[in-house]
Amino acid sequence: MVDGLVYFFWFLAIVAFVFEVWALIDALTVPAGAYAATDKQSKKLWSILLVVANVVGLGGAVGFLPLLSILPIAAFIIAAIYLADVRPAVKPYRKRGGPSSSSGPYGGW
Repeated sequence: MVDGLVYFFWFLAIVAFVFEVWALIDALTVPAGAYAATDKQSKKLWSILLVVANVVGLGGAVGFLPLLSILPIAAFIIAAIYLADVRPAVKPYRKRGGPSSSSGPYGGW
């Protein structure tokens, strides 16, 4: 029974690490101006936080850190905040030209 629980938490650590990688890749593909336009700190700060979260998450996923320690949990929370709050706010700015560029393939008049 205990071995099954260890494998379950290890699986959760791997899933959390995948979310952390997704958040980092997404944060790096958003233009820096989008963060300032939406008042969501800066791209540099989010990139640093998510790189640290990825390193800690990798440590939890491969077993260097205890699965239930505070660091892997905090790393997941950082990625979850980015994905739940920042990503939806900066999503309209992913397209070239900002949120008003949806009027056609060459932008607005």
